[in-house]
Amino acid sequence: MERSSLTRFAWLSIAAALVTIVLKTTAYLLTDSVGLLSDAVESLVNLAGGIMALMMLRVAARPADDDHAYGHGKAEYFSSGVEGTLILLAAGSIAYTAVLRLLHPKPLEQVGLGLAVSVGASLVNLAVALIILRAGRRHNSITLEANAHHLMTDVWTSVGVVGAIGAVAFTGWNWLDPVVAILVAANIVWTGVGIVRRSVAGLMDVAIPATDLDKVRAVLKSHEAAGAKFHNLRTRQAGSRKFITTDVLVPGAWTVQRGHDLVELIEDEIRRTIPDSSVFTHLEPVEDPASWADTSLDREGKA
Repeated sequence: MERSSLTRFAWLSIAAALVTIVLKTTAYLLTDSVGLLSDAVESLVNLAGGIMALMMLRVAARPADDDHAYGHGKAEYFSSGVEGTLILLAAGSIAYTAVLRLLHPKPLEQVGLGLAVSVGASLVNLAVALIILRAGRRHNSITLEANAHHLMTDVWTSVGVVGAIGAVAFTGWNWLDPVVAILVAANIVWTGVGIVRRSVAGLMDVAIPATDLDKVRAVLKSHEAAGAKFHNLRTRQAGSRKFITTDVLVPGAWTVQRGHDLVELIEDEIRRTIPDSSVFTHLEPVEDPASWADTSLDREGKA
């Protein structure tokens, strides 16, 4: 699937957010529950996140150009970072409203109808979250994964809120409603911090996952019997794209053609093993001490 086609999942998220905003706001107006209000506020964040995801997925799908030779994949980290920040802001708003209600409790109204509407909204979010999460993992899109995890957080939020309102209706303990809203806010903070941390890691050129790195090392090791050695393996992740570089050291007596054929074979095997990867190799003679000196990011020049 072309990266540009992933925007359809962002549109799906936006549509789900609009539907759930209407449903959850209706549920809040029916019950006057601060828990349901917190649920509605989170759906507003879902809408903002969906719009941001749509914009950044479009940017990330652009091909490499003269000013962005490595592509635009890092745009996805901006989307997930913004969504994580919005989640934290929503959590603060929910907690503030819940504390006010805890200090000034009010009885709930039309609980049964309000809960029915809220459950309907949760089912919409659950279905859309599962679709987007599957697409995000299949296409290695942090934007879609962040959006899906946010929707799943919304689902669990709704489960907690519905349970609390049911308990209030059964026991008459009105303080349960704001207490659960505060717990919901804490859970949202946890999700938001996780998304922001992952986005920052991507912007800081974090290495590819350890499982992928092991696969790269296995490919390199399979060619050592031919007389090649490897070092200075470096990797980084930029959105869905993985960048892999390594030095390939071969006997100095080899012809340029033989060395070239080997690195072409290695690069091809890594690309087939690690989808969406760009592989760069540097061929050097194994006998030259200078070949073993290039192990740091900033190599010192010769005197």
